[in-house]
Amino acid sequence: MKSKILLLLFIVVSMTSCDDLLEPAIENNRSLEDMYAEAEYAQGILLNGYTRLPNNNYSFSDVATDDAVSNDIDNQYREIATGQWTAQNNPFDQWRNARAAIQYLNIFLAEADKVTWASDEDISAMFNDRLKGEAYGLRALYMYYLLRQHSGWVNGELLGVPIVLEPEQTDSDFNQPRATFEACMQQLYSDVAMAEELLPLDYETLDNLPAGYSDLADYNRVFGEYAKQRMTARIAKSFQAKAALLAASPAYASGNTTTWQDVANYAGDVLASNGGVGGIAPDGHTWYKNTAQISSIGGGDNPPEIIWRTDVTETSTLEQQNFPPTLFGDGRINPTQNLVNSFPMANGYPIDDPASGFDAENPYANRDPRLDHYVLVNGSTAGANNETIITAADGTTNDALNAVETSTRTGYYLRKLLRQDVNLDPVINNTQQHYRSRLRYTELYLIYAEAANEAWGPQGTGSFGFSAYDVIQAIRERAGITQPDEYLAIAGTDQDAMRELIRNERRLELCFEGLRFWDLRRWDEDLNEQARGVSIQNGNHETINVENRVYEEYMRYGPIPFSEVLKYDALLQNQGW
Repeated sequence: MKSKILLLLFIVVSMTSCDDLLEPAIENNRSLEDMYAEAEYAQGILLNGYTRLPNNNYSFSDVATDDAVSNDIDNQYREIATGQWTAQNNPFDQWRNARAAIQYLNIFLAEADKVTWASDEDISAMFNDRLKGEAYGLRALYMYYLLRQHSGWVNGELLGVPIVLEPEQTDSDFNQPRATFEACMQQLYSDVAMAEELLPLDYETLDNLPAGYSDLADYNRVFGEYAKQRMTARIAKSFQAKAALLAASPAYASGNTTTWQDVANYAGDVLASNGGVGGIAPDGHTWYKNTAQISSIGGGDNPPEIIWRTDVTETSTLEQQNFPPTLFGDGRINPTQNLVNSFPMANGYPIDDPASGFDAENPYANRDPRLDHYVLVNGSTAGANNETIITAADGTTNDALNAVETSTRTGYYLRKLLRQDVNLDPVINNTQQHYRSRLRYTELYLIYAEAANEAWGPQGTGSFGFSAYDVIQAIRERAGITQPDEYLAIAGTDQDAMRELIRNERRLELCFEGLRFWDLRRWDEDLNEQARGVSIQNGNHETINVENRVYEEYMRYGPIPFSEVLKYDALLQNQGW
């Protein structure tokens, strides 16, 4: 089935260019009318919405924040962090990709009712509902990325992007003004509502017929488990919570009507169907290296931590890019001392708290276990043979600080997302199974915690029966924080203290998953904290400055592409750009 879909997609992309969808068909080219009697060809239009999904979680945009640097001088995020971010040089740009995806989705929505999806009329109608539901959910997803990457303030008004709901033709007026951020959010909510109405919560083969349907076999044919990893109501509602989190945050809140309570309700609704706090996966924080779990994934099934993922593939790409030099890697992503300092002690206290027990001469001892999961520190063992990695400045291998071009610049290497059982030795090498997460439950629990604290305080539960405090307690206990968690108990009595703790837990749990850059901006936090590292000589640890961050205040919001502003005078650029 998968190979058939890939072949279909190749045919659609190769025979039907974007221009062909706007121009009258030329000789020997397929036309839109061909899709009415050929369901697989019609699905090819929809599949453009999937093939264009952003790979944000693995872009390592953390290099543009205080969490990481790169030893690659040409790294695009290193460039923008050090003063080269412009409307012409923007690695975060989603304008063309997302708007192209929306064009295909609009074409599909305009034509889907004319397609014969199956010979049986009832089944055809069910397929039509499901596939249109996917299109609505995907259109909401792309609106989220457009708003996150390109919304901003213009003349005192928070603007989003032009709202386009119909296929654009060659004679369309492309010189359209940007809609307000509020109007864009309302359109996103509308699309999610349509997706929720037309899609099941999850694709699964049922034993009992849901209300509103007449035949169980027909239902399972359309909405059964074979469609897993396509857009579902659960995924659409999760992206609604992500978008609402953006909208309610300090940098956006004054420009729209979404509230913290809205965010908590959107996230809580999804989490309630996952068992509330009890649904937090015990090994969710190490999902990327749960080897037995990964090898046992069948079909489109998800591990308990994952809402949406890519296919499982055999690869060693991430390890090649990020293993230390002695493990035959390029050591590209280097976590900072800033990030390392944000991991508390095992007793839950921040390292600068007198109750923490932090020892500056032995700084990695008795730390939050997540530090060892996510960051390779001096003296850690790594790789298939558990080799000791020495990152100290006086180390004698290429793993040492700044020893060669592929060495660490900070005294740390990346461990998160990598499988240590990959062997890159040219003589004895292997690949391992990986999948990439598009959306994790932990992110959704942290969205709920942040919003619930703002809406109802640390202990408030709304209508869901669990609080921000409950979520953070479960996440920290899972991480290995000593119980009872005295620091959490103190923070749980004060909304401001809980806010800082939630933000730090988000920083730790979601590090290197492409979210820190946007979190700093939506929180209105300091964008220019210097990236620091550690130089270790004779066992002494000295904090060093590694790389300045050079952001102007207006860079809390990304630009509209310069070429688009040149073409269309109705398209106003965000202030400062």
